Amino acid sequence: MTLYEFAPSGNCHKVRLMLSLLGLAWRSVAVNGRDREQKSAAFLALNPFGQVPVLVDGTVTVRDSQSILVYLARRYGGEQWLPGEPAAMAEVIAWLSVASYEVWQGPAMVRAFHKFGREVDLARATALMTDLFAVLEQRLASQPWLALDRPTIADIAVYPYVALVPEGHVDLAPWPALVRWLGRVQALPGYVGMPGMAVTASP
Repeated sequence: MTLYEFAPSGNCHKVRLMLSLLGLAWRSVAVNGRDREQKSAAFLALNPFGQVPVLVDGTVTVRDSQSILVYLARRYGGEQWLPGEPAAMAEVIAWLSVASYEVWQGPAMVRAFHKFGREVDLARATALMTDLFAVLEQRLASQPWLALDRPTIADIAVYPYVALVPEGHVDLAPWPALVRWLGRVQALPGYVGMPGMAVTASP
């Protein structure tokens, strides 16, 4: 398997994390974002939207981090990471939608503003982040994992940009249940992190 990625990307990290949790062999191809390599003809043949990550597994090419998590979970993880039972699957998928919108528009954009100088509506991103963290705090105060009674790709999808939010000058202390969840993710066998992530004590 080959993963085309940017090293600082939380969306790319979630794929690296999933590959490691599943114990899969893969190689990384760094895409040069500064030179906009992701917009080159060669890369657009992999993903016409010109975005990373992209995973190539034999003859299969999968774009979008959430879709890659679904692919890896169903192809290599059996029922553990993405159950086939409709109600349980729907609960997991709902959190993938949260990762695509609330997480991306909230904590990811707050980080992008402070770390990369990206033009962002910081007030809107901060408000979305605060609302999201309140929901996560309430959820994780009553159960250990986001979707089910065990870790799933819901947790892997939401985790990176929440863990990276200290790079957005955000203190996670007001959300203790959220912090404990970060620790549970970090305690999973095969866990890999990345620079800038909040490191918490194992629960």
